[in-house]
Order: sequence, then C-alpha cells, then structure tokens
Amino acid sequence: MSGAVRRVRESDVDAVVALEHELAAYQRAADRCELTAEQLHRALFGADPALFGHVVEVGGEVVGSALWFLSFSTWRGEHGIYLEHLIVRAGHRGGGLGRALLAALAAECVARGYPRLEWAVMDWNEPSIGFYRSLGGEPLGGQTVYRLAGGALAALGGGQGGGVTRPTSG
Repeated sequence: MSGAVRRVRESDVDAVVALEHELAAYQRAADRCELTAEQLHRALFGADPALFGHVVEVGGEVVGSALWFLSFSTWRGEHGIYLEHLIVRAGHRGGGLGRALLAALAAECVARGYPRLEWAVMDWNEPSIGFYRSLGGEPLGGQTVYRLAGGALAALGGGQGGGVTRPTSG
C-alpha cells in the first residue's frame, strides 16, 4: 500500500482527532478519550507548541498519524523523541504505513542527532508488539509506567504534599 508521510497540517486536525478516538476504542477506553479539535490544534499550532505530528495519506485521505514530543535523558544528557500515539486505520494496516510513520520519526531523530525514539504499548496488544519487534524495537525492562491524575494529582499539587511548604509567587 502506498502512502505519503508528511508533517501534520492545521487542516489535518479533525482527521487526527478522529484517529485518536479510534485508537481509544481499539484500546478499550473510548469513554476516556476527551480530545477535541480545539485542544489538539492548540497543542500542535498554538503559541508554544510542545506536541508534533506526522500523518500518512492514501488517496488524499489521512489514514494514520503519529503524535510525538521531545523527551530528555538526564543520564545521557540528550533529547529524544517520545511517540505518544501511532495509529493507522484498520483497513489500511499491514501495508507498511505504520512502518513509514515510524521511519519518518527515526529520520527526525537522525537529522536532529537524537539517540533514541521511545514509546509505550499496551501489554495485551500482541499485533503492535510484534510489529514493533519486527522493526528492532525492544521493551525496556525493569520499568513500570505510573500516572498521577484526578483527585490524587489535585491533592498533591494543591499543597497537601506531605508537610513541605511550596514557594509562593509575589
């Protein structure tokens, strides 16, 4: 399957939001995906964008995307790319489009002198795990991803972090 990979454009935002919602459904979490076109547009094209993206088109239609941001290794002292999400529509999988998106990110790393490209994959997602392994991707051993969100985040960030006083501005 032939597709054209390029940087995401403002006109792609709606298509990328739709892909993200498809990915959430595939990952059995459709009810947790709250992304809107306005939010994604701001993240990608706002005053200080911290999110970047590539899309793949087939016949003028966006059928896949890769959203990423810069990471930093304090041990290596170098940036890398962290792939937040990679998705190719179900009807277009298996034809090399996901590989083309990852190749574009690998090329970004090479061009910028970044020594690594990293991502996470759901432990039950055997098709994706097999795909990533086929490209030479390796799981990082000995690490578990943690998340602080909702009430726990508010409690910790609201000054209830164990008796230490936060500095105030002013």
